[in-house]
Amino acid sequence: MRLGVLTEPDGENRVAIVPNSIKKLNKKGLKVFVEKGAGIKSNYSDSDYVSAGAKICSRDEVLSSEIIMSIRMLESSELREGMNLVCVADPFRHPDKIKSCIESNVTLFSMDMIPRRLSRAQSMDVNSSQDNLAGYKAVLLGASYVPRGIPMMTTSAGTVKPAKVVIMGSGVAGLQAIATAKRLGAIVYASDVRKSAAEQIESVGGRFIEVDGMDDFEDESGYAKPLTPDFIKKVNDTVCEVASESDIIVTTARIFGRPAPITIPASAVSKFKSGTVIVDMNADVGGNCELTRQGEIFTTENGVIIVGTSNLPGTLANTASMLFSNNLTTFISSIVEDGELIISDDDDILFGSPEESDFHVPGMGGVLICKGGELDAKQTRLGGVL
Repeated sequence: MRLGVLTEPDGENRVAIVPNSIKKLNKKGLKVFVEKGAGIKSNYSDSDYVSAGAKICSRDEVLSSEIIMSIRMLESSELREGMNLVCVADPFRHPDKIKSCIESNVTLFSMDMIPRRLSRAQSMDVNSSQDNLAGYKAVLLGASYVPRGIPMMTTSAGTVKPAKVVIMGSGVAGLQAIATAKRLGAIVYASDVRKSAAEQIESVGGRFIEVDGMDDFEDESGYAKPLTPDFIKKVNDTVCEVASESDIIVTTARIFGRPAPITIPASAVSKFKSGTVIVDMNADVGGNCELTRQGEIFTTENGVIIVGTSNLPGTLANTASMLFSNNLTTFISSIVEDGELIISDDDDILFGSPEESDFHVPGMGGVLICKGGELDAKQTRLGGVL
């Protein structure tokens, strides 16, 4: 069976499969075909792929492969009947693309639907591997724009106090952001709507910002639950008050399949001190800061710098591609035997567990969205939006 690796569209520097994964794929009976130049933007040359055992060819040749590995969803014009597409489809936000797969008789595996609760799925979890890098890079971006030093410095010219950093949200990205800011020498405060996150925050060097009346707003999959408007305002007010004297603020709040919640309203930004940097990690889905502009970095009238850089993992393309490739290689290796794709109804990673069949919980269902042109019957919530 042929496995194809495509060059990603403009704005995406990562590649789905790196040379180090080729031998593992070959051992599963897969012949790997890579589009010419696919890895260049992430510092993997065509010769690297050839040395690893892959064949370099044109895009059309790659698209004729039975399995396609990519990061972004393909355009409908490139979908081929019988294709098995493994990518990040973001199905709740792009139902039209799911329809295209169904109409083209494509089997779609959306890796952002990986069930985190399964221990064997953790090595396949592209969300976690990429969020981890994004949290790290967000702090580095904040440090690069803030007009002051980060760590405490004692010099003959005077003592420099450590910078104050606030991380809003402490999922995978948030915890890495806390740890990174702490390593740089900052005093770090962090918030989360999950009260259970306090221990995690403190374990990586942060100080938990507690809100009166806080409970453990976490669903069974580990994602934060939607909150009532009143409590959202209470959380925002409390955290923004702490952030008003900070030097760097990183926002990480993301609700699966929905627009990013506003955690920093415009009214709060107007009270922040000049020179404060806000790095909004969710600019691509509306932004956590009310003033964020996707893809832009700008300074407000009162001197607050807002960073709306999208696709933070893509700014670390070499490392991000390596981790993404490891995730995809582990996943595809679990469903391929002797070069044949095996889709088992008993595989929780593909379909989710039986008790979830009546209502799909984001992050708890399977990665198999549609099979050979038919919507997976267990993805009933997805079926609803279609």
